[in-house]
Amino acid sequence: MELALAEKVLAFVGALIVGGFAVVALRGEWHKTGLDDHVTKLLLGLMAIGCFFVLLAVFGVLPRGGTA
Repeated sequence: MELALAEKVLAFVGALIVGGFAVVALRGEWHKTGLDDHVTKLLLGLMAIGCFFVLLAVFGVLPRGGTA
């Protein structure tokens, strides 16, 4: 049980750090209009959404995958 708790704490801290940097970088890229800037915005947005899903999983909001 201690290993599961350590994994959740590590996932929580990692999601906060990575998601925070992704949101800050997305705010910095928001006004740019080039094609490569649009791709960067898309990838940063997906990264932030992924971190949000990790936070939901850490707190048990997302359902666990069952065995088939």
